[in-house]
Amino acid sequence: MTRRSAAFLPLLIALPLAFPSAPAHADGLDMSHGEAVQLFWKKEEVYDRNAQTVTLTGGARAVRGDTTVDADTLIGYLRKKAPAPGQSAPAPTPADGKSASSGDPMGGSLELYRIEARGNVHIYNQTDQGWGDHALYDMDQGVMVMTGKHLKLTTPQDVLTARDVMEYHSKTRMSVGRGDATVTTNDGKQVKADVLVSFSKPSDAPAPGQSEKPGQAAADSSNPMGGGSSKLDRAYGWGHVVLRTPTQTATGDRGVYVFDTQIARLIGHVHVTQGQNQNNGSQAIVNMKTGIATMLPGTDSPIQGLVVPNEANSSQAPK
Repeated sequence: MTRRSAAFLPLLIALPLAFPSAPAHADGLDMSHGEAVQLFWKKEEVYDRNAQTVTLTGGARAVRGDTTVDADTLIGYLRKKAPAPGQSAPAPTPADGKSASSGDPMGGSLELYRIEARGNVHIYNQTDQGWGDHALYDMDQGVMVMTGKHLKLTTPQDVLTARDVMEYHSKTRMSVGRGDATVTTNDGKQVKADVLVSFSKPSDAPAPGQSEKPGQAAADSSNPMGGGSSKLDRAYGWGHVVLRTPTQTATGDRGVYVFDTQIARLIGHVHVTQGQNQNNGSQAIVNMKTGIATMLPGTDSPIQGLVVPNEANSSQAPK
């Protein structure tokens, strides 16, 4: 085991430049491909040759491209670096764990494939941010899993929170919130569920029926962050699904919401409430832009409604 102290000194670790399954438009909080990772720390670096880990303490930072991870402690998990096609395997690291040429305890033969962040975790790029108490980032899969209190992911368009676990899958642009998960948009609309799975798309993606702008694909493929922030495309909810607008609340057992059209479909024990007025049924199509909800017949229960006098045009949503 090797220990070194530093005052926020950088350590460069070699990494593959790309992974074959990484999409050209990968974006969001993504460290799965790009240049080498730079590691910074304030107190001590501990390299465990047997466990193949490097631990940075006292406040640490990992930077790759324009994505940064800050935490009280960072643990980098290392493995033997596979030789590039057509190249021979690197020379074995000496028994003392030091390279004969550089003094680097990793000997240039190991690569970083996973980062664990502990305490006051903050991961961010130029537009998106995430917070938690603990995070694990798998660089091969492009998957981040965060746990702890006050879990949050933010983009310029929306905020995702969860109580238990929050996941971000960069290759599929999928965010998962588990436990009282909520997506809140800038215009006040809200989708809430026990489990909420949302998919995003690049903010400069062409509208339906339109083609990509000339040169857009080339620009995205050269940028490991896919050209900037992403915007939500759709969200799926399971368990106690709640949709809120400034004037209306709709609930159901499960549902899907499309952000571009602002239309949601709810299934199972559906209740649509505006003021004291309420419609109940097994299915509903809810237009959160116009405030119009269409109740659909189902097999488990008939459509029922309650209209209170002087409430038909109420704009007050229940609290």
